[in-house]
Amino acid sequence: MITEARLRELYGDPTPRAAAKVIRTLDKHCRDFIANAPFAVIATSDGTNLDASPKGDPAGFVIVEDDTHLLIPDRPGNNRIDGMLNILRNPKVALLFLIPTVNETLRINGHATIHDDPPLCEKGALNGRAPKTVLRIEVEEIFVHCGKAPLRAGLWKPESWPQARPVATLNEIVRDHTEMDVGATDQAAVDEMYAKTLY
Repeated sequence: MITEARLRELYGDPTPRAAAKVIRTLDKHCRDFIANAPFAVIATSDGTNLDASPKGDPAGFVIVEDDTHLLIPDRPGNNRIDGMLNILRNPKVALLFLIPTVNETLRINGHATIHDDPPLCEKGALNGRAPKTVLRIEVEEIFVHCGKAPLRAGLWKPESWPQARPVATLNEIVRDHTEMDVGATDQAAVDEMYAKTLY
């Protein structure tokens, strides 16, 4: 098994720029990034198991409460609540914010707590519906991540995107993974389900 010493031998030390870019409070650049991000991934762990959960809403759905706190409303989903159960056991979380067409990402590490008090939930209301809970993230580390990975992936280049859906539909995958009757499996059925449950 490889060691930390071997990794440093292979990769060397972080550049001074990379080492110095970590900040502890949400400055103007962080606030602008969060205000324009319609998508984020939150990583959690209970100390044994891991979870990475996508979060998406209109840009600015993550609320900057103050210089060191964020609020993330929880929208209706599949009710597995894996991430929230992890947070109850281990509050450390990591966030990755993405903005379409922007190659750089924003990374935030911190501690999360789960809240269901109505005044806090109302702050995350969308189309007149307040979330059942909100996550409050106490920020510990923040840094912008360079755009090399999205650039290599061609993530925001339409000419690199598939011309047709390259994987099975959601219902086909769930049917095959669960051996359950999921009804119609075509994309139109999935789109209809989304239309009924999004708000």
